[in-house]
Amino acid sequence: MAAHLKKRVYEEFTRVVQVPAEEVPSKKLRLCKPSKSAALHVDLCKAANATDALQYLLQFARKPVEAESVEGVVRILLEHYYKEADSSVRLKIASLLGVLSTTPGFSPDCIVEDVVSAAANEKSHQVLAQLLDSLLTAGTQPPQSPVVAARLAEVARRHLSDASFGVRNKCLQLLGRLGAGDAPLGKDGVGTSAVARDVPSVISDYFGDQDPRVRTAALKATLQLHERGIKIQQMIYEQACRLLADDYEQVRSAAVQMVWVLSDLYPESIVPIPSSNEEIRLADDAFGKISHMVSDGSWMVRAQAAKTLGSMSQVSPHFLEQTLDKKLMSDLRRKRTAHERAKELFASGEFSSGRKWADDTPKEKLDTNTVNLIASGACGAFVHGLEDEMFEVRIAAVEALCRLARSSPGFAEKCLDFLVDMFNDEIEEVRLQSIHVLREISTHITLREDQLDTVLAVLEDSSRDIREALHELLCCTNVSTKECIQLALLELLKNLSKYPADRNSVWKCLKFLGSRHPMLVLPLVPELLSTHPYFDTPEPDMDDPAYIAVLVLVFNAAKSCPTMPALFSDHTFRHYAYLRDSLSYLVPPLRLPGRKQIHGLDSADCQGVESAQLFLQQSLDRVSTIQNLEAPGAQDLLIFIIRDLQRLGQLQTELAGAADFCATYLRCQLLLIKALQEKLWNVAVPLCLKQNVTATAAARQVLEESYKLEFMYSGLESRQVAVVHHVRLQAKALQLVLSARTTHGQDPLVGACEKFLQEMDSFHRLFAAELPHLRDGFADKLAEATPRLASRKPSELVNLLQTSLRHSALVPLTLPPQVHRATANIIEPTGESDNPLKFTSGLVVALDVDATLEHVRDPHGSVKVEVVYPDGQSHVIHPKPGDFRNPGPQRHRLITQVYLSHGAWTEPCQVEVRLLLAYSSSSSSSSDDSKVAWGDSLDDLPPPEGAVEGTIAFSKPVKVFIMPKPARR
Repeated sequence: MAAHLKKRVYEEFTRVVQVPAEEVPSKKLRLCKPSKSAALHVDLCKAANATDALQYLLQFARKPVEAESVEGVVRILLEHYYKEADSSVRLKIASLLGVLSTTPGFSPDCIVEDVVSAAANEKSHQVLAQLLDSLLTAGTQPPQSPVVAARLAEVARRHLSDASFGVRNKCLQLLGRLGAGDAPLGKDGVGTSAVARDVPSVISDYFGDQDPRVRTAALKATLQLHERGIKIQQMIYEQACRLLADDYEQVRSAAVQMVWVLSDLYPESIVPIPSSNEEIRLADDAFGKISHMVSDGSWMVRAQAAKTLGSMSQVSPHFLEQTLDKKLMSDLRRKRTAHERAKELFASGEFSSGRKWADDTPKEKLDTNTVNLIASGACGAFVHGLEDEMFEVRIAAVEALCRLARSSPGFAEKCLDFLVDMFNDEIEEVRLQSIHVLREISTHITLREDQLDTVLAVLEDSSRDIREALHELLCCTNVSTKECIQLALLELLKNLSKYPADRNSVWKCLKFLGSRHPMLVLPLVPELLSTHPYFDTPEPDMDDPAYIAVLVLVFNAAKSCPTMPALFSDHTFRHYAYLRDSLSYLVPPLRLPGRKQIHGLDSADCQGVESAQLFLQQSLDRVSTIQNLEAPGAQDLLIFIIRDLQRLGQLQTELAGAADFCATYLRCQLLLIKALQEKLWNVAVPLCLKQNVTATAAARQVLEESYKLEFMYSGLESRQVAVVHHVRLQAKALQLVLSARTTHGQDPLVGACEKFLQEMDSFHRLFAAELPHLRDGFADKLAEATPRLASRKPSELVNLLQTSLRHSALVPLTLPPQVHRATANIIEPTGESDNPLKFTSGLVVALDVDATLEHVRDPHGSVKVEVVYPDGQSHVIHPKPGDFRNPGPQRHRLITQVYLSHGAWTEPCQVEVRLLLAYSSSSSSSSDDSKVAWGDSLDDLPPPEGAVEGTIAFSKPVKVFIMPKPARR
């Protein structure tokens, strides 16, 4: 022990430490910004009159103010406010106080009391209104203080008696935004909640104000209280109903909203009917009163009333049905029993001649506005709305009918005729909305033949959107008779002959029409297929789109009708086999008796989605065994798993996105394993140029695939995005190592190393929460050496990256519930025509492009059309936003025109048309947390440094023949 201590002391006191000479730190200059408050004070002191002061204030308002300077500026403004006699200058100062209170990082609570005291002594109504507006802006800035809110509500209540409507408006806005139901007690023990609890009743006192703008503000303030969760009393219902007959449309519009809110809060409350002893539910009474507003003089009120009716789902069914009939139904009057009539006769004291019972009783005087449970003006409310002269009102009425019909199948049947009549509207937008509405309620309705005739007449419309919307409607509509099926087929074939571009849409429509009505199609099969029990009929032409449409209808009906194939002729079976192979998405697999089965489903389809998901998970589990295999065995296992996943994506469309995502990720890992094999790195650099080129191509391909993984697939979670970025980091590290082996000189290598270190640091910052899931991976290996990386030489860093790449483990992949791949299918042009498009060289020819897009994020900004000419030139066209349609969730339709132009050719050649998906790596990076100063513009900010932009081809190219002819001299 002593020896050990002696050695320790000896070492401690004989160690020589060389302290490097400290450099004298250079003096740093601190740049001080000029004080905004001092500059403003100097400017205001220089002002000779009110005009100069106003000019200085206007110039000051254009400049940004930092958060630390706001308080000083406010003090200068308030000081000048008290000295200024001109009301226009005080008005501008009051406006600036409100704008300054919104500065990020500044707490506006400190200026509230000063503004309140300024408002207490202000004589100008305009300035006072502006001060209250500034208080409203300051009081609504987060975080909101309950004490400040109660104080501002008290100030608003104090100024409510002002003679100016502008001041009363701002006070009501303050009460609506800041009034509370249960405010805390103040420090002095006096409850401030007395003001706050009374806020709804205080506001309701101004429902009868002489100024319509104040009445509107009072209604909107009450609605604001409701939105903030403060309970509104039912007692204001009568006042709101009286305001429905106000002379000003803004008041009536706000009153409609108020009546609707009260009907939603107290639907089962009983209210009396004026001038009658009857009572009614508040929801029914409000429905009748809002229905009456559909006949208002202002089209904006009519549209709002019609739209509001659609959200009143608690109304009684007989009131709801009354809105479809202009005649007042007798059921809406309370009928007296015979006992009650006899009792009334006895109480009258009059005698009868006996010839007729109660022949001399006084006749009751009927007033349709009082004795009916619903006002006569509300009868036929939707009929009036659908016949309105303004198309906005008609659209609102159609949407309201849709919302009510979705929750009431009986009402859907009754309003069907009215919706079908709207198909003949003169405005295309109304017709289109009517078709969409009928499609939404199609599960509750069955079309009769006369209704279907009206619906099918729209197929002659010149608008492609209208025709395709009608095809979508027929896909999900039920019809009543076989004559309806025959009529629909006939009209669809006429549509096909008149508009050949609708071919795919018509075929799809007939597919669903046949599958929904197999029993109605069965008696029509001999007529549709032109078969005869004794005579052979000629075989139709398979190139005829109309004949294919008939076969699509029949084959889809035969799937649910096993007796139908007995009616087929021999050539029909051959045509089925042909269509099953060429148009498999339109023709289902059939069990044909006495014939060899044509299987359209493989084993994976028969087992179902559950077994496919289990197979996918087992494939991913097998990847974890790669670490225990040698290099050739690991590569072979990866190749087999990738092949299985690709086949699974082809068989199961529901799992196509997840299977393709996993296969692409494993392909990247396979490329990295091949690039990092032993024989490449154990040979001198001049002797492995061929292998070096292979590794460089592999790294480039992994980079491209990583961008596809990130931007072509939707539904990814943070863990999957981190794995994709991890693969990209490996590819960039491999590129850096390969460039270091072939680059002479240190300067380019130093820059590349610094850039890689920045990317690695960005990766660790963005995915800090996901790093535990990347254990033993490349990033984990680098994280252990992170403190030493910055101080190393580029050559040492390259050696460390090479070692980490070769010894890092494969990161396992876990999938979220739903992963979808962005896909595109070009419908037009088909690329099947041999007739070239001829045009004069130097001019342009328009090529129609029709494509369907699925699971594309932001198609308006990312989808582009590329045209590649035979000489290698390519043009990229960005479609207009109006060229995109959204027929369903995660589905888009691109219908646009591409203009082609080129010099003269000697013979026709093919150009390739395909769709591209544009991406930018800056769109997925996290935004900076820095705040933009007040008044700064975002337009001048530079793009993120190092942002990678590119395009991904996500559709099969279509080849089109074109022939530019030389111009005639």
